[in-house]
Parts: sequence; C-alpha cells; structure tokens
Amino acid sequence: MTPSSLSTRLTLFALLSATTFYFLYKSRRRCLKPLKHLPLNPNPRPGKLFFLTQTGTSKALAQRLLDLLSSKNNIPFDLVDPHTYEPEDLPKESLIIIIASTWEDGNPPQNSKFFVNWLADISTDFRAGNLLLSDCKFAVFGVGSRLYGDTFNAVARDLGKRLRGLGATEMVPVGEGDVDGGELESVFEGWSEKVVTVLKGGLVMENENGIVYESDVESLESDDDDDGEGGGEDIVDLEDIAGKGPSRKKSVNVAKTNGKLDGKREMVTPVIRANLEKQGYKIIGSHSGVKICRWTKSQLRGRGGCYKHSFYGIESHRCMEATPSLACANKCVFCWRHHTNPVGKSWQWKMDDPLEIVNTAIDLHTKMIKQTKGVPGVTQERLMEGLSPRHCALSLVGEPIMYPEINALVDELHRRRISTFLVTNAQFPEKIKMLKPVTQLYVSVDAATKDSLKAIDRPLFGDFWERFIDSLKALKEKHQRTVYRLTLVKGWNTEDVDAYSKLFVLGKPDFVEIKGVTYCGSSATSKLTMENVPWHSDVRAFSEALALKSEGEYEVACEHAHSCCVLLAKTEKFKVNGQWHTWIDYEKFHDLVALGRPFDSEDYMALTPSWAVYGAEEGGFDPDQSRYKKERHHKSKR
Repeated sequence: MTPSSLSTRLTLFALLSATTFYFLYKSRRRCLKPLKHLPLNPNPRPGKLFFLTQTGTSKALAQRLLDLLSSKNNIPFDLVDPHTYEPEDLPKESLIIIIASTWEDGNPPQNSKFFVNWLADISTDFRAGNLLLSDCKFAVFGVGSRLYGDTFNAVARDLGKRLRGLGATEMVPVGEGDVDGGELESVFEGWSEKVVTVLKGGLVMENENGIVYESDVESLESDDDDDGEGGGEDIVDLEDIAGKGPSRKKSVNVAKTNGKLDGKREMVTPVIRANLEKQGYKIIGSHSGVKICRWTKSQLRGRGGCYKHSFYGIESHRCMEATPSLACANKCVFCWRHHTNPVGKSWQWKMDDPLEIVNTAIDLHTKMIKQTKGVPGVTQERLMEGLSPRHCALSLVGEPIMYPEINALVDELHRRRISTFLVTNAQFPEKIKMLKPVTQLYVSVDAATKDSLKAIDRPLFGDFWERFIDSLKALKEKHQRTVYRLTLVKGWNTEDVDAYSKLFVLGKPDFVEIKGVTYCGSSATSKLTMENVPWHSDVRAFSEALALKSEGEYEVACEHAHSCCVLLAKTEKFKVNGQWHTWIDYEKFHDLVALGRPFDSEDYMALTPSWAVYGAEEGGFDPDQSRYKKERHHKSKR
C-alpha cells in the first residue's frame, strides 16, 4: 500500500468517525429513529374520545379536546361514556383517545369499571393475541393526584400498557395530569396539541421510550447546541444513550429561611381561588381564608346561635371562622367544599406571616359584618359587638395545624383575647404534640375502624390509621379542653358504637360532639344523598348508646336540635353537684394564658344554663333569641 493511499484511507476513516460521533451526540438522550409521518385515519368512521370520570374533571377535559379536534381542526370524533359503550366493538375502531381519572386505591371511576376490566381480561387472553387492535391508533391522558404516590395515574398507565399489548399504535405517550399540582391545564394543553399534530400528519421521531414530535425537535436541538453555563449537567455518556437520561422534571422548590420552610409556589392557584371565592370565601394572602358563618348572621339578627353557643357559651355573632391552611390531607366524602380546596401531606408552599394573616382575617371579617347593617333584626348593639370578634373557629376548611407558624398565630389571637377552637383531622400527631394551649382542641373521629375511615376520609397518607391512633393518643397528653368530633353518616358509620367506645380510652377526651352530617347538595365528588343524613332522633339514640357503653365515664350533657348535634361530657370533671359545667369562662382562660403557667380544663369551666342541658324543653335554643322558621311552600302533587 502506497503512503498516499494509506493517507487517503485514514482521512476517510477520520471523517466517517467524526460524522458518526456527531450524529450520536445529536441523539444522545433519545436514540432517535428517522423522521416519518403518522398518516391521518383513512377510515371515515369517527374516532372515539372516551372519558373515565368520577368528579367530572376528565369529562370536562374530553369536551375541551373534542372542541379542539372537531370544531377547530375538522377531525371527527365522538364523545363516549364508557358506561354506554360495548368494549367488544374496540377492534372496529381505528382511532381512540381516552381521558382517564384514577380514583381510590388506583382504581378506575365507577362509570368505567367494566370497560377497564374488559381490556385487562382480553389483554391477558392468549386467544386474543397481540394483533387484536393492530389497525387502531390511540392516545391516553391521565388525571390523578401525585400525592397518592405509586397509584398516581395508575389507570391511564395501565390502559396504555393494555392497548399496546393488543397491538394498537400509540400516537403520543401517556400524558399525566396532576389535579393537585397546579399544572393540569398547561400539561393537558401541551399534550392535546401533540395529539392534533399527529392526527394532522405531523412529523414525529420514534425512540426507545416514547415519541418526540415535530414541535419538540427545535428545542431538542437548541438544548444540544447550548454550551452555556450548567449545560454539562445534562450530557450523557455514549454508553448510556440507549438508556434513560437525566430527569427533566422540576422538583418542588422548598428552601429554608431562618430554619423555616419557605416554599416558592403559592397554595391557592387561580382556579382554586375562583372556586373558593364563588363559595363566599375571602382569601388571605397565598394560603389562608375567612368566611362569615350563617349562624353569625343568625345571631346578629337575634334568631339564635349555633351548637357552640349552646354547648360552650360562644357568642355566634362575635365568632370568626378562619384557617391559616386551606390545604388538607384528606378528601372526605362529606366535605362541605366538594374538594375545591388544595390537598397535601406536608407544607410545601410559600408561607405568609401569622400577624399579617390575623390582621387581614379580622379586617375581612368585620367588613362582612358591616354588610349586615340595615338587615331586618340586626340591632346597633349587636352590630357593634359583631365588629369586635371574641372567638375564632380555626375549622373553616383544610388543616390549620399544617401551617408551620400555627403557634405564633394562636399566640396573636390570644394576645387580642380572642379564644381559639382548633380542629385537626387526626393525621399529624407530631403537630398536636407541639401545639400550644388553645381554648378547645378538636380531633375529627370520622370512623372507628380502619376500613371505614379509609372509605369516609379518603386520606392521602398510606399509614393514615397509625397517624389517626397516634393523634388520639397525643390528645390524651393535653391539659386544656379536648374534643372528639364524630360526624354521623347514615349507612357509613352509624353502626360502630362498640368500636367508637373503644377509642375513648386512647384520647380520654373531655367531650364528644356527635353531629349528623350536613348535606351540601349533589356533587360528583361525593356519593351522599339526603338518605345519608340522620334525624336528630337518630343522633340522640346513637349518643345515648355510646354514653351507655362508657359505663358512666361519659354522659349526655347537652343538645342543639337545630344543628342535629349532641354533646357527651366527662361526668367526673364537668358534672359538679349534679349540674353541668360545659360552658367556658373566656376571660378566665385568657388570664390563665397570660400568666404563662400550666393550667387544666377544669380551671376555666362555667355553669351550663338549663335551656342547653340535654332533654330541656328548649332543645338547646337560647330563650333570649327569637326562633324563626321559614315558610315552605311545596307544590301539591296532582
């Protein structure tokens, strides 16, 4: 071989090597195959757009996508409820899009169980084979909550796997929307655009783990060519090209300022804000709220107070309902807010100052009180009293004990001699232990067994039952007034008298409030109807049975028939010389707090008036108030 020919061959080899390395480098994260077209559906049969929904979110998204496909891009699709569809017709379809919600424990919504189960069965049936849906193209978008961990969008992921296994061609990778992450809208919009791009014959590149779209190519190339600072972190070794590259998912930015959590994102998104404001909430800062109660307006008009007035002497027209955390760790079936508030298992949001929260809450509350001026029955005296709140019910919505500065907020309320009734949902036992004395501390005991608690509260935590038990035990260590709050839901938790009584020994509460569930109208998030609402006689019977099980440790002390609510009280503590002392000496409480010394619930109890005692003729209605009953004009049946 002559030196010149050897030199030529070496030069060609070097050029080929450089070219090969360049193309490998350009595809370093995705081992891309050549560009190709996914043709439009040649079959005139319209595509099928399925919605698997429980709360209506997936249906709303499907409707929006249908409008984008049919109206704006002239791509015919039918909107289909899987409950009305025969899944054996799937092999006839050439285009399928599914918007799928994941419900409890990673299960499909009620309207789609048969559809999902059929797909699961047929995909494992050897007689069907992997070509059953070979003429079909599909796309799946999941709607779920990342807070549920491994079951996040489990239904959508499983559907994608089943359809691929039956030979269907995936047009776009499974989209994953997070209803509690604040980005559902933008993620769905981006996914929908890719679906439209493919259906209109847009260019795509396939890879080992999914598909890259024409709209993404430019950004990929700009990423590859970026030699700026920090770009080296994304470079993948050539040996790893076929594997999984670094994740591009954004992590939640939670920093610490002076040792305190300081999340960068706001808890209340524009959608959440709009939903809550529609329900009458006044939003404070980025995570708090205040709302005027109907009982506040009722007592302003001299028409009676709530059960807290009957049981504990709260002046309803001077009571402010607020919360420093609109987020909660449960999605209870009887939620008053129909799950329009955010959820979370820990504090991960931007945090507002407690003094600012208290000041704004009082300001907004008094503005709402002022709006009652001139309303029939509102006297000048009661109006002026209402403008100076003396009580704060930290039970509006969400989980107030999640707020990292809850102790500072309680201190600020007490400094103004405003009493505090705080309700926690029994999922944060450590927070209960760290909580400073409040006027009265509640733990919601929505069920007495693990299975029923899971069904009713729909908790985010996997160890919800252990947290629940530990919360009750933590209550036992508190010296101020403590309460178990039981919400009776007919057909769900009204048969567990024995199981409830066994929980008493864990927390040794001073009181047990037993209240019938409030029906808040029909909602896709709840299966409850008026049939689930107990009568006051039902609540009384349950309360008497529960008191009997305690063998004298608790007795039925008070009732408020209007609220369908009954109070059990610890006999030894609060029945003095045959008279109940369930009311609170609020001035004494504030004096005790100001002293800074330990004190007990017995140190600030007060005599219960006779009209509030269980069995009294008044049924817990204050005789100084005027009972008002609406006239209801029902249409006669013909």
